[in-house]
Amino acid sequence: MKANAAEKVYKVATRNPSSVTSKATKTNPKIMYLRNIAVSCLSLYVASCNAATTLWLVGDSTMAKGGGGAGTDGWGQYVSTYFNIPVVNDAIGGTSARSYTVKGFFNNVYNQVKSGDWVIIEFGHNDVGSNPDNGNTDCAGNGYNTTCTVVDSGKSVVTHTYNYYIQNAITTLAAKGVKTVVSSVTPDNIWPLGAGTGNRFVGYASLAASRTGADYVDHYDYVVQAFKALGQTKVNTFFPNNQHLHTSPAGAAVVAQAFVKGLSCGKSALKSHLTSAANSIPNGCLSGL
Repeated sequence: MKANAAEKVYKVATRNPSSVTSKATKTNPKIMYLRNIAVSCLSLYVASCNAATTLWLVGDSTMAKGGGGAGTDGWGQYVSTYFNIPVVNDAIGGTSARSYTVKGFFNNVYNQVKSGDWVIIEFGHNDVGSNPDNGNTDCAGNGYNTTCTVVDSGKSVVTHTYNYYIQNAITTLAAKGVKTVVSSVTPDNIWPLGAGTGNRFVGYASLAASRTGADYVDHYDYVVQAFKALGQTKVNTFFPNNQHLHTSPAGAAVVAQAFVKGLSCGKSALKSHLTSAANSIPNGCLSGL
Protein backbone atom coordinates (compact mmCIF):
# COMPACT_ATOMS: atom_id res chain seq x y z
CA MET A 1 0.00 0.00 0.00
CA LYS A 2 1.37 3.42 -0.93
CA ALA A 3 1.72 6.12 1.73
CA ASN A 4 -1.04 8.34 0.39
CA ALA A 5 -3.49 5.44 0.14
CA ALA A 6 -2.62 4.24 3.63
CA GLU A 7 -3.04 7.74 4.99
CA LYS A 8 -6.53 8.00 3.49
CA VAL A 9 -7.57 4.68 5.06
CA TYR A 10 -6.11 5.76 8.39
CA LYS A 11 -8.01 9.05 8.34
CA VAL A 12 -11.27 7.26 7.56
CA ALA A 13 -10.68 4.65 10.25
CA THR A 14 -9.89 7.13 12.98
CA ARG A 15 -12.58 9.63 12.01
CA ASN A 16 -15.42 7.13 11.65
CA PRO A 17 -14.86 3.74 13.26
CA SER A 18 -18.19 2.44 11.98
CA SER A 19 -16.84 2.73 8.43
CA VAL A 20 -14.45 -0.13 9.08
CA THR A 21 -16.27 -2.05 11.81
CA SER A 22 -19.76 -3.44 12.10
CA LYS A 23 -22.12 -2.85 15.02
CA ALA A 24 -21.36 -6.33 16.29
CA THR A 25 -17.66 -5.64 16.10
CA LYS A 26 -17.98 -2.52 18.26
CA THR A 27 -19.64 -4.55 21.03
CA ASN A 28 -16.94 -7.23 21.03
CA PRO A 29 -14.00 -6.14 23.24
CA LYS A 30 -11.54 -8.54 21.61
CA ILE A 31 -12.34 -7.35 18.12
CA MET A 32 -12.22 -3.73 19.23
CA TYR A 33 -8.82 -4.40 20.80
CA LEU A 34 -7.54 -5.88 17.54
CA ARG A 35 -9.02 -2.97 15.60
CA ASN A 36 -7.21 -0.47 17.80
CA ILE A 37 -3.94 -2.33 17.27
CA ALA A 38 -4.53 -2.30 13.50
CA VAL A 39 -5.19 1.45 13.49
CA SER A 40 -2.08 2.05 15.59
CA CYS A 41 0.06 -0.02 13.24
CA LEU A 42 -1.41 1.77 10.25
CA SER A 43 -0.59 5.14 11.79
CA LEU A 44 3.00 4.03 12.33
CA TYR A 45 3.16 2.86 8.72
CA VAL A 46 1.92 6.21 7.44
CA ALA A 47 4.43 8.03 9.63
CA SER A 48 7.28 5.88 8.36
CA CYS A 49 6.27 6.51 4.75
CA ASN A 50 6.11 10.24 5.33
CA ALA A 51 9.55 10.11 6.97
CA ALA A 52 11.16 8.31 4.02
CA THR A 53 14.33 9.80 2.59
CA THR A 54 13.64 12.00 -0.44
CA LEU A 55 16.01 13.13 -3.18
CA TRP A 56 15.55 16.72 -4.38
CA LEU A 57 16.92 18.06 -7.66
CA VAL A 58 17.94 21.71 -7.97
CA GLY A 59 19.15 23.17 -11.25
CA ASP A 60 18.32 24.85 -14.55
CA SER A 61 16.54 23.82 -17.77
CA THR A 62 19.05 21.06 -18.56
CA MET A 63 17.66 19.30 -15.48
CA ALA A 64 14.10 20.64 -15.43
CA LYS A 65 10.91 19.11 -16.74
CA GLY A 66 10.37 20.32 -20.29
CA GLY A 67 14.01 21.30 -20.72
CA GLY A 68 14.35 24.29 -22.99
CA GLY A 69 11.02 23.64 -24.73
CA ALA A 70 10.49 22.61 -28.35
CA GLY A 71 10.54 18.89 -27.62
CA THR A 72 13.51 18.90 -25.25
CA ASP A 73 13.58 17.62 -21.70
CA GLY A 74 15.78 17.79 -18.62
CA TRP A 75 17.79 14.86 -17.28
CA GLY A 76 16.15 15.20 -13.88
CA GLN A 77 13.05 13.57 -15.34
CA TYR A 78 14.90 10.31 -15.95
CA VAL A 79 16.83 9.53 -12.78
CA SER A 80 14.03 8.15 -10.61
CA THR A 81 14.38 4.74 -12.30
CA TYR A 82 17.77 4.39 -10.67
CA PHE A 83 16.80 5.31 -7.10
CA ASN A 84 14.80 3.44 -4.48
CA ILE A 85 13.67 6.69 -2.84
CA PRO A 86 11.25 9.38 -4.05
CA VAL A 87 12.76 11.96 -6.41
CA VAL A 88 11.41 15.52 -6.60
CA ASN A 89 12.58 17.58 -9.56
CA ASP A 90 12.61 21.23 -8.47
CA ALA A 91 14.87 22.43 -11.28
CA ILE A 92 13.64 25.61 -12.98
CA GLY A 93 14.53 26.67 -16.50
CA GLY A 94 16.44 29.90 -16.99
CA THR A 95 17.90 30.00 -13.49
CA SER A 96 21.43 30.28 -12.17
CA ALA A 97 22.92 29.85 -8.71
CA ARG A 98 22.22 33.54 -8.19
CA SER A 99 18.65 33.76 -9.47
CA TYR A 100 17.59 30.45 -7.91
CA THR A 101 18.71 31.96 -4.60
CA VAL A 102 17.49 35.55 -5.00
CA LYS A 103 14.05 34.55 -6.30
CA GLY A 104 13.48 32.35 -3.27
CA PHE A 105 13.59 28.96 -4.99
CA PHE A 106 16.34 27.66 -2.71
CA ASN A 107 14.29 28.80 0.26
CA ASN A 108 11.27 26.91 -1.06
CA VAL A 109 13.32 23.72 -1.22
CA TYR A 110 14.73 24.34 2.25
CA ASN A 111 11.23 24.67 3.67
CA GLN A 112 10.26 21.27 2.25
CA VAL A 113 13.29 19.11 2.96
CA LYS A 114 13.76 17.19 6.20
CA SER A 115 16.67 15.63 8.02
CA GLY A 116 17.98 12.63 6.11
CA ASP A 117 17.04 13.96 2.68
CA TRP A 118 19.46 14.53 -0.19
CA VAL A 119 19.74 17.45 -2.62
CA ILE A 120 21.58 17.45 -5.96
CA ILE A 121 22.62 20.94 -7.10
CA GLU A 122 23.73 21.66 -10.66
CA PHE A 123 24.16 25.12 -12.19
CA GLY A 124 26.54 26.84 -14.60
CA HIS A 125 24.82 27.36 -17.95
CA ASN A 126 23.10 30.63 -17.06
CA ASP A 127 25.71 31.87 -14.61
CA VAL A 128 28.12 33.29 -17.19
CA GLY A 129 28.48 37.03 -17.69
CA SER A 130 26.02 39.21 -19.58
CA ASN A 131 25.93 42.92 -20.36
CA PRO A 132 23.58 44.42 -19.39
CA ASP A 133 22.94 42.25 -16.35
CA ASN A 134 20.17 39.70 -16.85
CA GLY A 135 19.53 38.74 -13.24
CA ASN A 136 21.41 35.47 -13.63
CA THR A 137 25.06 36.48 -13.87
CA ASP A 138 27.17 35.57 -10.87
CA CYS A 139 29.96 37.82 -9.68
CA ALA A 140 33.19 36.70 -11.36
CA GLY A 141 35.64 34.47 -9.53
CA ASN A 142 35.31 31.78 -6.90
CA GLY A 143 35.96 33.76 -3.72
CA TYR A 144 33.33 33.39 -1.05
CA ASN A 145 33.61 37.04 0.01
CA THR A 146 33.94 38.52 -3.48
CA THR A 147 31.09 40.84 -4.46
CA CYS A 148 30.10 42.88 -7.49
CA THR A 149 27.66 45.72 -8.01
CA VAL A 150 25.43 45.58 -11.07
CA VAL A 151 22.36 47.38 -12.34
CA ASP A 152 19.39 45.02 -12.33
CA SER A 153 15.99 46.41 -13.42
CA GLY A 154 17.28 49.94 -12.94
CA LYS A 155 18.56 49.35 -9.43
CA SER A 156 22.09 48.82 -8.10
CA VAL A 157 22.36 45.29 -6.76
CA VAL A 158 25.22 43.58 -4.93
CA THR A 159 25.86 40.12 -6.36
CA HIS A 160 27.99 37.24 -5.15
CA THR A 161 29.99 34.47 -6.76
CA TYR A 162 28.71 31.06 -7.79
CA ASN A 163 30.66 29.58 -4.89
CA TYR A 164 29.01 31.93 -2.41
CA TYR A 165 25.51 30.91 -3.49
CA ILE A 166 26.25 27.19 -3.71
CA GLN A 167 28.27 26.99 -0.51
CA ASN A 168 25.58 28.89 1.40
CA ALA A 169 22.96 26.48 0.12
CA ILE A 170 25.04 23.48 1.19
CA THR A 171 25.71 24.75 4.71
CA THR A 172 22.10 25.87 5.19
CA LEU A 173 20.83 22.44 4.16
CA ALA A 174 23.43 20.70 6.32
CA ALA A 175 22.15 22.59 9.37
CA LYS A 176 18.84 20.85 8.78
CA GLY A 177 20.45 17.42 8.45
CA VAL A 178 20.26 17.37 4.65
CA LYS A 179 23.20 16.12 2.56
CA THR A 180 24.17 17.64 -0.79
CA VAL A 181 25.74 16.36 -3.98
CA VAL A 182 27.21 19.12 -6.13
CA SER A 183 27.06 18.17 -9.81
CA SER A 184 29.15 19.91 -12.44
CA VAL A 185 27.46 21.58 -15.38
CA THR A 186 26.70 19.37 -18.39
CA PRO A 187 28.40 19.89 -21.78
CA ASP A 188 26.86 21.18 -24.96
CA ASN A 189 26.89 18.87 -27.96
CA ILE A 190 30.57 17.94 -28.08
CA TRP A 191 30.57 17.99 -31.89
CA PRO A 192 31.93 19.75 -33.92
CA LEU A 193 33.90 21.86 -31.43
CA GLY A 194 35.13 18.98 -29.31
CA ALA A 195 34.56 18.11 -25.67
CA GLY A 196 37.05 20.47 -24.09
CA THR A 197 37.16 20.67 -20.32
CA GLY A 198 33.96 22.60 -19.74
CA ASN A 199 33.44 26.17 -18.64
CA ARG A 200 34.87 27.51 -15.41
CA PHE A 201 31.83 26.39 -13.45
CA VAL A 202 32.99 22.78 -13.64
CA GLY A 203 35.93 23.72 -11.44
CA TYR A 204 33.80 26.01 -9.31
CA ALA A 205 31.40 23.14 -8.55
CA SER A 206 34.23 20.87 -7.45
CA LEU A 207 35.64 23.65 -5.28
CA ALA A 208 32.28 24.35 -3.63
CA ALA A 209 31.98 20.69 -2.71
CA SER A 210 35.50 20.42 -1.31
CA ARG A 211 35.14 23.61 0.75
CA THR A 212 31.96 22.41 2.42
CA GLY A 213 32.50 18.67 2.62
CA ALA A 214 29.66 17.99 0.20
CA ASP A 215 29.81 15.15 -2.31
CA TYR A 216 30.72 15.82 -5.93
CA VAL A 217 29.93 14.25 -9.29
CA ASP A 218 31.78 15.40 -12.40
CA HIS A 219 28.69 15.20 -14.55
CA TYR A 220 30.47 17.02 -17.35
CA ASP A 221 33.12 14.36 -17.91
CA TYR A 222 30.70 11.47 -17.51
CA VAL A 223 28.39 12.94 -20.16
CA VAL A 224 31.38 13.45 -22.46
CA GLN A 225 32.29 9.79 -21.97
CA ALA A 226 28.76 8.67 -22.78
CA PHE A 227 28.55 10.87 -25.88
CA LYS A 228 31.89 9.66 -27.21
CA ALA A 229 30.85 6.04 -26.73
CA LEU A 230 27.64 6.61 -28.72
CA GLY A 231 29.33 8.56 -31.52
CA GLN A 232 28.60 11.76 -33.37
CA THR A 233 25.75 10.52 -35.57
CA LYS A 234 23.73 9.21 -32.63
CA VAL A 235 24.47 12.13 -30.33
CA ASN A 236 23.48 14.69 -32.96
CA THR A 237 19.96 13.23 -32.86
CA PHE A 238 19.78 14.22 -29.19
CA PHE A 239 19.83 17.92 -30.08
CA PRO A 240 16.67 18.77 -32.08
CA ASN A 241 15.90 22.03 -33.88
CA ASN A 242 19.54 23.13 -34.10
CA GLN A 243 19.92 22.91 -30.34
CA HIS A 244 23.41 22.65 -28.91
CA LEU A 245 22.52 22.55 -25.20
CA HIS A 246 19.05 21.13 -24.53
CA THR A 247 18.49 17.49 -25.36
CA SER A 248 15.59 15.37 -26.54
CA PRO A 249 14.03 12.95 -24.04
CA ALA A 250 16.35 10.22 -25.37
CA GLY A 251 19.34 12.48 -24.88
CA ALA A 252 18.17 13.51 -21.41
CA ALA A 253 17.96 9.84 -20.46
CA VAL A 254 21.60 9.38 -21.47
CA VAL A 255 22.62 12.47 -19.48
CA ALA A 256 20.75 11.06 -16.47
CA GLN A 257 22.58 7.76 -16.84
CA ALA A 258 25.87 9.63 -16.95
CA PHE A 259 25.09 11.26 -13.61
CA VAL A 260 24.17 7.93 -12.05
CA LYS A 261 27.35 6.37 -13.40
CA GLY A 262 29.41 9.16 -11.86
CA LEU A 263 27.56 8.77 -8.57
CA SER A 264 28.02 4.99 -8.48
CA CYS A 265 31.73 5.37 -9.20
CA GLY A 266 32.23 7.84 -6.35
CA LYS A 267 32.15 7.66 -2.58
CA SER A 268 28.87 9.43 -1.86
CA ALA A 269 26.56 7.61 0.53
CA LEU A 270 23.71 8.53 -1.82
CA LYS A 271 24.73 5.61 -4.01
CA SER A 272 23.36 3.28 -1.34
CA HIS A 273 19.93 4.33 -2.64
CA LEU A 274 20.64 3.22 -6.21
CA THR A 275 18.60 0.36 -7.64
CA SER A 276 20.00 -2.61 -9.54
CA ALA A 277 19.12 -0.76 -12.76
CA ALA A 278 22.22 1.38 -12.20
CA ASN A 279 24.37 -1.70 -12.76
CA SER A 280 23.27 -1.90 -16.40
CA ILE A 281 24.43 1.62 -17.31
CA PRO A 282 27.22 1.35 -19.90
CA ASN A 283 30.77 2.73 -19.70
CA GLY A 284 33.21 2.53 -16.85
CA CYS A 285 34.43 4.70 -14.01
CA LEU A 286 36.71 7.59 -14.91
CA SER A 287 40.04 7.66 -13.12
CA GLY A 288 40.79 10.53 -10.80
CA LEU A 289 37.15 11.46 -10.26
